[in-house]
Amino acid sequence: MKILVIGASQGTGALAVREALARGHSVTAFARSPDRLKLESPNLVKQKGDFHSAASVQAAVPGHDAVIITASANKLSAFKDNPHYFSEGTRLVIEAMHAQRVRRLAVLSALGTGDSKQLLPLLVRLLIVSFLLKRPFQDHERQEALTRDSGLDWVIALPGRLTDGPARHQYERATRIESIPSTISRADVAHFLVDAVDQERWVRQSVLIGG
Repeated sequence: MKILVIGASQGTGALAVREALARGHSVTAFARSPDRLKLESPNLVKQKGDFHSAASVQAAVPGHDAVIITASANKLSAFKDNPHYFSEGTRLVIEAMHAQRVRRLAVLSALGTGDSKQLLPLLVRLLIVSFLLKRPFQDHERQEALTRDSGLDWVIALPGRLTDGPARHQYERATRIESIPSTISRADVAHFLVDAVDQERWVRQSVLIGG
């Protein structure tokens, strides 16, 4: 499988590239600064691009079997400049996928959007989701709605608080609103995102992950 990872230079995106390569997939790492990705492989292409440029996204999608979106802003202030940071880029990706007849899409969102908000402690809901990170969470909800309405074979990942621990591959997954561990390593999130595009199990489902 040939996988395009958008937002691949660091964090969960970089780990998703590593995971996909370890499984034998060919990967294109798409980012503003792809050289920040400290990985080399004959199955890896690093492509400089802008998540918010239609031309850039349209140039990246052709030839791939699946797309993973992990792109996020480096600074919270970016959402003041563009409150539609997630949804605007995701819309461009979906349009390019339709044009190229690429079906499989995995999107990294966050626990605390939509109905999953009720799973968070009250203080976290009030202080983080509804105040400090209000714009990003609102736009994650727009991003999720675009994804669900895309007609593609999509999967939405809803992880809890991200940590830098190693992958344990023992995390919990739930497609219903139910209690799960509140944290998960970025490495395990990356593992799930690659599962989401190379397996059929989670297609057209929003999946809570934690552990």
